[in-house]
Amino acid sequence: MSPRSASAVLFVVAGLACQEVGAALAYLLFPQAGPLGMVCLRLAFSALILLAIARPRLRGLTRADVTAVLWFGLVLAVMNGLFYLALERLALGVTVTIEVLGPLVLSIVASRRASAWLWAGLAFAGVVALGGGGWDRLDPLGVLFATGAAASWAFYILASARVGARFRGLDGLALAMAAGALVSLPFGIWDAGAALLRVDILALGAAVALLSSTIPYALELIALRRLPASAFAVLMSLAPATAAIAGFVLLGQGMTWLEAAGIALVIVASMGAVRGARQGDAVGGP
Repeated sequence: MSPRSASAVLFVVAGLACQEVGAALAYLLFPQAGPLGMVCLRLAFSALILLAIARPRLRGLTRADVTAVLWFGLVLAVMNGLFYLALERLALGVTVTIEVLGPLVLSIVASRRASAWLWAGLAFAGVVALGGGGWDRLDPLGVLFATGAAASWAFYILASARVGARFRGLDGLALAMAAGALVSLPFGIWDAGAALLRVDILALGAAVALLSSTIPYALELIALRRLPASAFAVLMSLAPATAAIAGFVLLGQGMTWLEAAGIALVIVASMGAVRGARQGDAVGGP
């Protein structure tokens, strides 16, 4: 591996670590601001940062452009909301493992190779192991939220590709993030109330936005210039492992050997699926 590729791998791993540290910080703030309050703060600060960087132009937008941005913003709000609602009830590693099934299934569906069924079988085995042989031991509502986040992530990939084809640079993402922030605002006010006006909560919300969105996205952009998209997607498949480590180190969330085996199987399935997919990869997530 060349030094350039090695540094790109480090950027991807650092981005994943920042993302999970941000998720852990958001989790610690749930008692004060609630999961939907944290979603509102994360999207709002991410939007402000992206709008300041991209400075997108609003003139000349077609109805199709606006529709694509609004749809992407809605998906962003729903995906992050369901992820944080799941995180409130499930361990971080378990939540991310279930969520990553969304892009995994999309990769398998997009692939026309027979090996895709092998990865599907491995993923299914991993999900069964994750439940320790009995999903009733996991919070059922948390599992439902995480499954919804997984489906939303698949829609995120499709919506992101649509916006990326219509807008230059970060313009589409910045506008979509602003739309997502507006969608999440009433739910954030309902969940957090006056806590959204506290200076300490606002500051920590900005930190969550930086760790969960801004820094990882910047590192991913640098890495994508140095790695093939397929290799980058394989590295992103390590998200459940980094989430499990962050949950253990930062939140004291342990796991059984069966849960660890389940996470490992899902990671292997994700790596195999993205390698086998013939279409270009789109990434990103909570």
